[in-house]
Amino acid sequence: MDMGERDAYLLNVVDVEATCWEGQPPPGQVSEIIEIGLTVVDLRAGERRAKHRLLVRPARSEVSPFCTELTGLTQAEVDAGLSFTEACRVLAAEHRTGLLPWASWGDYDRNQFTRQCRATGAEYPFGQRHTNAKIAFTAAYGLRRRPGMAQALETAGLPLEGRHHRGDDDAWNIAALVLDLVGRGDWATG
Repeated sequence: MDMGERDAYLLNVVDVEATCWEGQPPPGQVSEIIEIGLTVVDLRAGERRAKHRLLVRPARSEVSPFCTELTGLTQAEVDAGLSFTEACRVLAAEHRTGLLPWASWGDYDRNQFTRQCRATGAEYPFGQRHTNAKIAFTAAYGLRRRPGMAQALETAGLPLEGRHHRGDDDAWNIAALVLDLVGRGDWATG
């Protein structure tokens, strides 16, 4: 099997964490990506191949105490991260996000990238082949309501690995849900 054929079965699962507040953002601040988690899934082999984490330095917001409590991320940690534009370049160059299909739990991640790329002028790092894993899971399990990731893991009988609301751990767990769907024959693998 050549490299291109093997790549046909790879999927990037992406989860972002963004600055957030208990209520409305403080005046002048907007929600920005501060962490990008990415898990590479081999759909043919049925396994998670790699787990990556990029910290992103916010330019128009600060990490609130509420955000730190939720994600575990501090302002000092994200201050040492990449700029958003550089993070997008790394995704495209090192993780081939423009070439490989990708998935996220819901549309929040895709929409946040779209908004932030538009606001900053950064080049959108992903291709057009996106799957909303939450919709696929809801349909496969015949659910009336779309579950959150933790509830979906419970429904599928899978453990929550790592810390919920941490990008790399959430991407890893979403990848497990994708593989559950692959095993059920409810995920298009090529």
